[in-house]
Amino acid sequence: MPERIKLTEKVLRDAAPEVGRDYQIFDTDLRGFAVCIYRSGGRAFTLDYRHAGRQRRMTFGRWPEWSVTAARERAKELRREIDAGGDPLAQRAAKRAAPRMTDLIDRYSSEHLPKLALHNMADQKSVLTKMVAPVWGSKLVAEITASDVDKLLNRVAAGRARPHKEKPNNRARKLQGSKPTPVRANRVGEILRKMFTLAVEWRWREDNPAQRFHRRTETPRERFLSKEEIANLAAALDAAEDRRGADIIRLCMLTGARLGEVRQARFEQFNLEHLSWSKPPTMTKQRRAHRVPISDETAAIVRQRQLVVPRGTPWLFPGDTPGQPVQEVRRFWAQIQKQVGLQDVRIHDLRHTFASLLVSGGASLEMIGKLLGHSQMQTTLRYAHLMDSPLRAGVDAVASAFRPKPRLVHDAGEAGERRTA
Repeated sequence: MPERIKLTEKVLRDAAPEVGRDYQIFDTDLRGFAVCIYRSGGRAFTLDYRHAGRQRRMTFGRWPEWSVTAARERAKELRREIDAGGDPLAQRAAKRAAPRMTDLIDRYSSEHLPKLALHNMADQKSVLTKMVAPVWGSKLVAEITASDVDKLLNRVAAGRARPHKEKPNNRARKLQGSKPTPVRANRVGEILRKMFTLAVEWRWREDNPAQRFHRRTETPRERFLSKEEIANLAAALDAAEDRRGADIIRLCMLTGARLGEVRQARFEQFNLEHLSWSKPPTMTKQRRAHRVPISDETAAIVRQRQLVVPRGTPWLFPGDTPGQPVQEVRRFWAQIQKQVGLQDVRIHDLRHTFASLLVSGGASLEMIGKLLGHSQMQTTLRYAHLMDSPLRAGVDAVASAFRPKPRLVHDAGEAGERRTA
C-alpha cells in the first residue's frame, strides 16, 4: 500500500530520497493527490486518476516553487475536470503538440512564399522574421486573437528608431526618433491575413484573427516630373559617366517598367524587329507574362547594350558579381537627384510620369493599365484625375458653342444725337 499522510510543508522537507528508486507520498484528504520524492532529491506534486479505464498520472508542479497549499488547490481543479469527464493529461499533450507561430511561419515561408516574386518574397520573409516571430514566436497558433493582431499592427504603425547619418562619414551616426509607418502596418496586416487564412485551410485553427484588421488611411504618393524636369533629367543622363546606370534610368522612363524589371532584363526578351519586350512571370509583380511594345529609343538602348556587354552575357545590365544582374542603382540615382534638383523624386515616380505622359497624349485608362502591367483596373484608376484637363477642354468647347453671341449696345447719349440729327 502506498504511504498516506496529510501533506504539509514539513512533510515535504523531512521526506528523504531513497537510493535506486522514486516513491510517492499520497495525501489523506484529496484522492489521488501526492508528492513524488525523486532519488535525486527533487520533489514534485502529482495527481493519479483513471480515465476511460486507464490509470493516469499527471505531474503538475515542483516543490518549493509550488507550495503545498497552491498544489492542493490545483489538484482540486484538476479533479473537478476529471469528474466532469475530462482528461487533463491528454489535454496537456495535445497542447504541446499544437502548432506554434514559429511552425506557422516556417510552413508559410516554405509553401507560400516561393510562389511570390523574389522581391515580395524577401520582403515578407523579413517582416515575419523581424516583426512577427520575436513577438509571437512561442505562442500557439490557436491562441492569437484579433486583439493580438491590433497590438502588433499598432506597434508597427508607431515605427521604430533608426540610425541616421549626421555626416557623410558612415561612422558618424546619431539615433533618429521613431517615424510612424502606417502604410507598413497595412502591408503587415495583409501578410498576417493571408497567413492565418492558410492556417484555417491547414486546420491549425478555426478562424482568421486578422480577417478584419484595422486598415490605416493611405495617401497615395503622386509625383510627376514636369517637362522642364524631364528635359533636365535627360541632359544629366546623357552627360553621366556611368552609362549602365544612365541607361537603366532611361529605360525606366521610356517603358514605365519597375526598377526590378529593368535590372533583370535579358537580351532574349526583346524583339527588336517587332519592337516588343516580353517579361516572364518570374520578373513581374503580378507573376504573369507581360508583353509590351517599345519605342525606337528603347530599341536603340538595347542595341547599344549589345555592343558593350561581353558576348555570352544574358543580362542587359550585368552586375559586378559574375552571373548576376546589377543590384545597386540607388547610389547613382542619388547623384542624379542632387545634380538635377529632384531630391523628392523616387525612381518609381518615373513610372508615374510615364503614365501621366500617356494620359496627356490621349491614352485611355485601359491602355495605360496594359502598358504598366496592372492586373486590376482599380490600380490604374489612380491616374484617372489626370484626364481632367482634356475633359475640361471638351467641356469648355461645349460652353463656348452655347454661350450667347455678344450684341452691340449704344449708350443713351449716342442715341439722342442720332435722333437730333
